[in-house]
Amino acid sequence: MQPGKPGRMQSAINITPLVDVVLVLLIIFMVMAPHMRQGPDIKLPETLKPKEQGDEREAVVVTVDEHGGWWVDDKAYPPEGFADGLRAAAAAEPDSKIVIRGDGRLNFGEVRHAMQAIEAAGFHGVGLIADRTGGEARKE
Repeated sequence: MQPGKPGRMQSAINITPLVDVVLVLLIIFMVMAPHMRQGPDIKLPETLKPKEQGDEREAVVVTVDEHGGWWVDDKAYPPEGFADGLRAAAAAEPDSKIVIRGDGRLNFGEVRHAMQAIEAAGFHGVGLIADRTGGEARKE
């Protein structure tokens, strides 16, 4: 620019800061998404080699907490209202996949009662959720 001559105004919008903020938010949501779970906080049982499931359907999550309480997604139900709550949660998809998150401090009999209640409500083929341990399989 020469002295005494007016300069031209630049009217373009700089979107670089906007893109930076959007990318940071995207990374935050990608990191936090696996940690967003339904139901109460429980200690899952551990297994060395859980079987990977390739089913892409949305699952209805049934949680059996450490006190034996039953939850459907994020709402607690008494045993007499459990079947109705399960049917309401599964109404969105006719062939819903049901998975159980049982607390690792429970014995299997308590989780089995929930499995029987799910079957009595008309759902078959219940899956179980477990945490993968860091150790390798033992050689015997």
